[in-house]
Amino acid sequence: MTQHDSLPPGDSEDKVTREQPFLSHLVELRDRLLRIVLVVGLLFLALIPFANDLYTLLAAPLLAHLPESSSMIATEVASPFLTPFKLTLVLAMFLAIPVILYQAWAFMAPGLYRHERRLMLPLLVSSTLLFYIGMAFAYYAVMPLVFGFLTSTAPEGVAVMTDISKYLDFVLKMFFAFGVAFEVPVATFLLVLTGAVTPEKLAAMRPYIIVGAFVIGMLLTPPDIISQTLLAIPMWLLFEAGLFISRVMLQRRKAAEEAANNRDISG
Repeated sequence: MTQHDSLPPGDSEDKVTREQPFLSHLVELRDRLLRIVLVVGLLFLALIPFANDLYTLLAAPLLAHLPESSSMIATEVASPFLTPFKLTLVLAMFLAIPVILYQAWAFMAPGLYRHERRLMLPLLVSSTLLFYIGMAFAYYAVMPLVFGFLTSTAPEGVAVMTDISKYLDFVLKMFFAFGVAFEVPVATFLLVLTGAVTPEKLAAMRPYIIVGAFVIGMLLTPPDIISQTLLAIPMWLLFEAGLFISRVMLQRRKAAEEAANNRDISG
């Protein structure tokens, strides 16, 4: 006698009904993960012939500030091959972020209400754009200033010759830190939207948030005041932008609710 045979007919049918949606969700999750892996793999294969050129482009902010007699070095035997390879793989994942977020949204969409689905897609688009803007800000604004400062502080007689793998790790940390930091408006908006906090409470916490931004800048960036400040100030300004957007959205929601109540009363 099987396990299903030992159960009453009603309980057996309920158990099978519960198992089927669970298995279908697992199958859908697997398919979406495979699509993500496929997109990342295709982007990686398309970028791998340009791996060395991409690394040269990534190293440009540092190379521009190195003395003429200095250059980057590779201290590991396999670094000249593995470092551009690693950069290409990470870049493929960064470029696939829209696909990754869309697959996550599509997987969760059936369980969301209609108004939540309408709001989720703009949030995904805005969070993707903000992440890319944060990376671009780090590359074009922060890194030239940071490398100019760090190379100028080298003691006399010390040749600045950075290892290519350590430089890649340093830059990826910078990209990730600024990309995540630029998500502050989205996080602020979601906190207000879910009712976890009100705009008034956030505004009252402004001094603590500013101090927290500088603490985060200290933890996520190199130990220099330039990069810490260039991360903390945008985080504060982006918090103010998210606070403003949240207030506007709440005012619109209240106006829509009042209009709906007036229609109900007049009807």
